[in-house]
Amino acid sequence: MKPAPIFDAVTAILIHQDELYLARRHRKLNAFPGYYAFPGGKVDRTDSGDTLPDAVFAGHEARLMRALSRELEEELGFDLIANAGQVEAIQMMGIALTPEAAPVRFNTFFFRVDLHRRPEFTLCEPEIEDGSWASARQWMSQYEEGELLLAPPTKAVLRALEAKPATADAGFLDFNQMGVLHPVEALHGVRQFFVRSNTLPPATQTNCFLIGDADSRRILVDPSPNSREELERIHAVASEAGFDEVFLTHHHPDHRQYADEIARRAGVPLGMSAWTLQHLRSAEARYSAGPDYGEGLDIRTYADGDIVTGWLGQPVRALAVPGHDEGQLALMPDNRAWCIVGDLIQGVGTVVIAPPEGDMRKYFASLERIIALAPRVIYPSHGLALGGVHYLEQALQHRRMREEQIRSLFTAGRSMDEMLAEVYQGVDPRLLPLAQINIESHLTKLRADGVIPA
Repeated sequence: MKPAPIFDAVTAILIHQDELYLARRHRKLNAFPGYYAFPGGKVDRTDSGDTLPDAVFAGHEARLMRALSRELEEELGFDLIANAGQVEAIQMMGIALTPEAAPVRFNTFFFRVDLHRRPEFTLCEPEIEDGSWASARQWMSQYEEGELLLAPPTKAVLRALEAKPATADAGFLDFNQMGVLHPVEALHGVRQFFVRSNTLPPATQTNCFLIGDADSRRILVDPSPNSREELERIHAVASEAGFDEVFLTHHHPDHRQYADEIARRAGVPLGMSAWTLQHLRSAEARYSAGPDYGEGLDIRTYADGDIVTGWLGQPVRALAVPGHDEGQLALMPDNRAWCIVGDLIQGVGTVVIAPPEGDMRKYFASLERIIALAPRVIYPSHGLALGGVHYLEQALQHRRMREEQIRSLFTAGRSMDEMLAEVYQGVDPRLLPLAQINIESHLTKLRADGVIPA
């Protein structure tokens, strides 16, 4: 698969009297939606490399300084170059690279910008929802209470400035080292591992999560390595962190491969829905793992509403979200701070609704259920955490639009091949068999709804 493109980007850590400015990115953005971040963005080809006259920019690439100034003006209405007299000093704190799991990647330069006085900002709402000033300790307190969604470099900057307010070294963690699975903890207490899995393109990884307070069961969710080499990696990092149970959101191979072996090695229970267990052991099931699956393990089955673990003192419950898979369970704390939704949506690629375990009517209902619950952060099984339920709403709207398109084509007497060519224009030919399955699932739903003849 073609790797995601990498672009240069810049970020401004605006500091005045030991307070830092963080902005909440709009929940409809493609990159890091709903995250709290320092303002900045992609370096543009129009950002000139011509030398800047003001001495405060000396020692830094002019194209990066121009990009920084342009982004600050676009997002906050603050022209850094025109207001160079307000700047005490500019220092580069480090460079961070977006994880491989992201559909678009950024090589981001982080600049500390110390200001003589606090500017008045005018927020650009298409990109920024809100923002405020606070000390690094105050920002970290909000994060530790589960209120902020932070990318790892942002958190690294805040921790560095909390420890040493005058520092210009963020000590970034390189979580993209080959051969090592570094956890990402965008939301406090929800550790995310990007595990190479036998999943469907364009995704190459399945998210594995480690959740649970110290006084609750620590749950390892969906470990699904694609090889014994990857198995050793995830087993090593998960064992070092410690876990008390392996939990499966559903029975598809890219969510449970080697999960039973990981549980057996650790001597811990294996949790899932009763439907998932039945189908893993059923000879007739499409993705059967065999009648002996989980033999010798303590198997725990969960139903809708059951408490699985705890997070920051909140019970974390299983939520039934059938549609993509009949036995799929989501996980969400009672305060709805976040929800691990499995394959209800895809951060990378699209969801396939394949019978007999898939049901388009139930899939619509599951989307509607989680949208109504409105968790503040969504964790899909593939890709990064997403702030808010916008992408669930977008997925539902897109499915409704596609269903109307399919209904119209069917009513016009189009064949399956004609519908496939019309509905999925430009799709990778390798994915067309899966696209046809989705069309058939929409037609089944339309018949069940009485919209087209049975």
